[in-house]
Amino acid sequence: MKKSAPDIRIEDLTIGYDNTPVVNNINATLPGGGITVILGGSGCGKSTLLKNILRLNTPLGGSVFLGKHNILTLKRKPFRCLKQRIGVLFQDGALLGSLNLFDNVALPLREHTRLKTAEISNVVKAKLSLVGLEDFVDYFPNELSGGMRKRAGLARAMVMDPDILFCDEPTSGLDPINSAELDELLLELKERFDMTIVVVSHDLASMKTIADHVLVLGDGKALFEGSKDSLLATENPYLRQFLDRRVQKREAPRLTMPQLDPSMMKMDCTKYLGDYDNN
Repeated sequence: MKKSAPDIRIEDLTIGYDNTPVVNNINATLPGGGITVILGGSGCGKSTLLKNILRLNTPLGGSVFLGKHNILTLKRKPFRCLKQRIGVLFQDGALLGSLNLFDNVALPLREHTRLKTAEISNVVKAKLSLVGLEDFVDYFPNELSGGMRKRAGLARAMVMDPDILFCDEPTSGLDPINSAELDELLLELKERFDMTIVVVSHDLASMKTIADHVLVLGDGKALFEGSKDSLLATENPYLRQFLDRRVQKREAPRLTMPQLDPSMMKMDCTKYLGDYDNN
């Protein structure tokens, strides 16, 4: 496992809205270099937890550590550096409707790197090729299917070669074949690049395929944290009721991903973050 694949450590985190808790006192360690699936039913706080980790929402209390860094208290420049090491796939892909597919995926490179136009073109086309969209560079989001928008969003999330990838319900609304392709891509990223990947999901088939580690939310608290095998063997009645739903097995081709040269970053973040040194 590469040193830059950090654990994500959640300590006494309470999340909610308007001072009303949704999930209380979450304590968990999401292992670096592996895939953690945050699992639970609709409305249990999975996506809210993800938004709090990313500082899109403000938690009611607690801390989230990435190596030695508390994400929630980092100042502006260190947090800006941290965001450059994180990729996010939102539920709907979060593509900009006014930009075609090429420009959507190229946007982070134009904002955060010194790459020249031809270099950006090569990177973007490579990422779109990995998700099967190399022939759709000039299409706009409203011209794509839901599955294609998800894959385009994943291409953009990967374009900066992040150390950490967050995915919010990546298989939601997709047919089994498209869902399986996304699962296999996530496995490929983990195996080739030792990325820390966190997937919010209620998809049991996906969890059984990709998860190394699982955090289960429900009833306003963290109900389980541990390995996938431990979860599948649990005798907890609530968890068994959730897990014993029918699961469909999927198969899909494996995909690969080229890497971005870190020397092309506009901002030297070493003095702000180092390499997630815990010491």
